[in-house]
Amino acid sequence: MSEVDTNRTQSTASTTWQIIGRLAASAVVLAITAFFTPNFTINNIWTLAIAAIVLTVIDYLVVKFTGLHASPFGKGFVGFALAAITLYAIQFFVAGYSISWMAAIIGALIYGVVDYFLPGNQQM
Repeated sequence: MSEVDTNRTQSTASTTWQIIGRLAASAVVLAITAFFTPNFTINNIWTLAIAAIVLTVIDYLVVKFTGLHASPFGKGFVGFALAAITLYAIQFFVAGYSISWMAAIIGALIYGVVDYFLPGNQQM
């Protein structure tokens, strides 16, 4: 195998692990956020897993197309608004996930705090 093929394989593996890591981090942060936020419910573990996948996909697409991370501490007000909108929008894709607008705003704050203190580089 040539050096170019080896580097491409390592890059693909690295990206895959970043996505898996971000997915796991999203599930943990989402669970903590739902626990501490009133009017934010996730019915069961499968709903949490699907919501984390949707959150990861939405965050990945937003980063790829705009370069903005949905993190309240990552990009100031824009990141905060993007996190609140993302948390709110997930309910339209995932059954068993329910959140109000006010809970999305509070959840974005909690999500940002928890995400900030989670160890590791979570950028893709």
